[in-house]
Amino acid sequence: MIDVVGGVYEEQCLKPQWHEVFGSAGRAASAIAAIGGPGLVRLHSYVNDQFEDVIATRCALEGSRFAATHVQRIGSFHYYHGLATPRIVSPPAGAPSIVVQASRIVRFGMLEGEAVVHADEAVYDPQGVYQPEVFAHNGSTANRLAVVLNDREAVAMTGLTDVALEELAEAVLKLNNAQVVVIKLGPIGAFVLEGNQSERVPAYASDSVWKIGSGDIFVAHFAFRWMHERRPAAESAVLASQATAQFCNSSGFPTPANFDRFAGSPILVKERHLKGYRPTVYLAGPFFTLAQLWIIEQARDSLRGFGLEVFSPYHDVGHGSADDVVELDLDGIRKSDIMFAIGDGLDSGTIYEIGYARARNIPVVMYCENESRDNQKMMEGSGCILCSDYVSAIYKTLWVAMSS
Repeated sequence: MIDVVGGVYEEQCLKPQWHEVFGSAGRAASAIAAIGGPGLVRLHSYVNDQFEDVIATRCALEGSRFAATHVQRIGSFHYYHGLATPRIVSPPAGAPSIVVQASRIVRFGMLEGEAVVHADEAVYDPQGVYQPEVFAHNGSTANRLAVVLNDREAVAMTGLTDVALEELAEAVLKLNNAQVVVIKLGPIGAFVLEGNQSERVPAYASDSVWKIGSGDIFVAHFAFRWMHERRPAAESAVLASQATAQFCNSSGFPTPANFDRFAGSPILVKERHLKGYRPTVYLAGPFFTLAQLWIIEQARDSLRGFGLEVFSPYHDVGHGSADDVVELDLDGIRKSDIMFAIGDGLDSGTIYEIGYARARNIPVVMYCENESRDNQKMMEGSGCILCSDYVSAIYKTLWVAMSS
C-alpha cells in the first residue's frame, strides 16, 4: 500500500470553469489509484463536515481508504485561469499533526498543520515557494527518501542562487539526507539526481494544457514508479513527465489502459536555452479597453513568469501617432523570436502585425476564443498556431520559443 498524506482543498477556476475538491494529496491519491488499481492507496488528510462525504465517496469508488482528521474548515484556491496566482482562503492554522507510520508514504506540505511521517520509503513534495521545509524538520523519518520540488522551492530551501542545477540538487540532497532529488523545471522538464548520477528529463507536449494539479500528477506517478515498481529515479521521472502531459491534455487521470496510447512528444530544448538564452516574445493585441488591457497584462505576466523576454507595444512604445509608433513596433517584431497574438476582435493593427511576422518567418501563436474559424482562415493558412484556450496558447508559445 502507498499512504498519501497532505492537503485536500476546494478548487475553483473561472476559465476553464472548474469547481472540485482535490488538493495535492486528494489528486495524488486518485492518480495513484487510477494507475495502480484498487486497494493500493490510503489517503490521510484534514477534512471538514462539508466535504468529508465527497472525499470518502471518491475513495470508495476508486477502491482506496480514507483516514480523516477533522477540522472546522479546509482551505480553498480560486483562479482566474490556470496560470494565475490563486487567491487562497487559508484554513485556521495549528491543527493537530497527522502522524503516519507506514512502509511507503507520499508526503505533501499543508496549510492547516504538519504531516509527521515515519516510512521505509518516502517521496516528499514540500509545497512551499517561500519557506519550504526540510523533510526531517518536523521529526519525519525515512530510510529511503526522494524529494520532488520545483526550482524556486529548491532555491528557497537552500538559499542558493545563480548556481548550476547540479549544485542546487546536491544541496537539497544533503539538507534532506535524501537518496534522490527531482527538481521540476516546468516546460524544460526536470533534473534528476540519484546518488552521484544526474540526468535531465524532458517535458512532453500536449494538444491542450490543463495546468491546475499537474505538479501533483508528476509526484504521484514518480512515487508509483519509484516505490511500487522499483524503477530507477530517472526512468520514474520520464514516466511521470509523460503522465503529466497526458493529464494536461485531458484533465483526466492516466490508467494502464490509456497510458501507452498517449502520443505526446518530448520538448527538445535547444542548447542555447539551457545555457540561459531568453527568447523574446512580441505581444500583439489591442489595448484600448479595460478588458483588452487586462488580458495584455495577464499575458505579459504569464510569459515573463516562464523566463521569456516580452516586447509589448503597450508597455514599451505606448500610444501615439503612426509616425511615433509604427516603426518602433515593427522593429520590435524584427527583433523577436516569436509572437503571441490576441485575436479576439480582429483588431486591424494586430492582424497587420501577424502578417508582418509571418512574412519574416517569425512563428505566431494566436489566442482567439470568440472568432469563427472562417475569420481565422488567413492566419491558419499562413502557418499560425491557433489556440482557443489561454493557458494552452501560453504553453505553445513557450514550447516553440524553447525548441527553436
